[in-house]
Amino acid sequence: MQITVERDAFADAVAWTARALPARPTVPVLAGMRLHAEGGELTLSSFDYDVSALAKIGVDTQAPGSALVSGRLLAEISRSLPGRPVQINSDGGRAVLTCGSATFNLLTMPEDEYPALPEMPPAAGAVGSDAFATAVSQTAVAAGRDDTLPSLTGVRIEIEGDVLTLISTDRYRLAVRELRWTPARPELSAAVLVPAKALTDTARSLTTSAEVSIALALPGGDAAAGQPGAGQYGAGDGMIGFEAGGRRTTTRLLSGEFPRYRTLLPSTVNATAEVSTSLLAESVRRVALVAERNTAVRLSFSSGQLTLEAGTGDEAQADEVIEAGFDGEDLTIAFNPNYLLDGLANMDSDMTRIAFTEPGKPALLTGKPGPDGTPDYRYLLMPFRLNS
Repeated sequence: MQITVERDAFADAVAWTARALPARPTVPVLAGMRLHAEGGELTLSSFDYDVSALAKIGVDTQAPGSALVSGRLLAEISRSLPGRPVQINSDGGRAVLTCGSATFNLLTMPEDEYPALPEMPPAAGAVGSDAFATAVSQTAVAAGRDDTLPSLTGVRIEIEGDVLTLISTDRYRLAVRELRWTPARPELSAAVLVPAKALTDTARSLTTSAEVSIALALPGGDAAAGQPGAGQYGAGDGMIGFEAGGRRTTTRLLSGEFPRYRTLLPSTVNATAEVSTSLLAESVRRVALVAERNTAVRLSFSSGQLTLEAGTGDEAQADEVIEAGFDGEDLTIAFNPNYLLDGLANMDSDMTRIAFTEPGKPALLTGKPGPDGTPDYRYLLMPFRLNS
């Protein structure tokens, strides 16, 4: 292989592909990134049997060919190269990368031991890249981090016609976001569970194109917990794929039963508050400075105002009063400040509405309503138990 490529395009493509490299590869060859040049195109790929990444860029190909080199080393090198064209030559057991006055000799790995990338599943539809990235960010924040509960470490994506619903929960909060998309078929209906980290990395990296194409393959013969449309994409392991701007990635779906989240969303409320999103977030950050780890910030609502407090007894204490609209009987509730701030940071409105049902029950935070009058984003937060 002998190619010449523009430095910035090469560095971006390497960085994108490196995202699928495993932190601790089970076999050494999985730490490699494959470079394949043919015609006027260079294809870079990586795969760890769960996540695959592929990027294509235009190059000047003097001699076609391929090479498998250390992906993380190539990523570090490509970030530090000067702003000059990059030349790559591979022959035998080495690949030589030259950029300006810098030259790197890289050992190559045996390509015959490298696994073939999975095929892209059938296209399910397309969604605006910026809207999708925002929706993923809003929901993935509530995904669990406990690997002993793998079904809670993902984002559930429900497809019903032209509506995508993204949901995640770690049992202490629940995030739900709805957005419109263009399905491949109007009657499309399915539900899948995607690893939150892989989904977040993908959505954030594909915003350079206007739209993201989503492809889907549900497990063959699995009724996907009774979800309509299950199995309509054929057999094989469950997989979701995303593609935009010459980049594509696939991720193996998570298994396990996701909580019946709709039963957790309140249908009636006994009190509501409206407060400036930025003002509340700033106040929570200040008051929480005196809160010990895993202790709460208390919020006391009354007519026209909200009092925030943290710290008790002989500990450091703080309180702050801010303006807030409130409809209902005076109440006091306590939240984990970090979880509350996560919800406020992802609110899509300058005003946040907080709905309350009964003492000790979760509160629902929402932003501006969608086209049908209901909010696109809902963040349900479990309170701390207050001492009487």
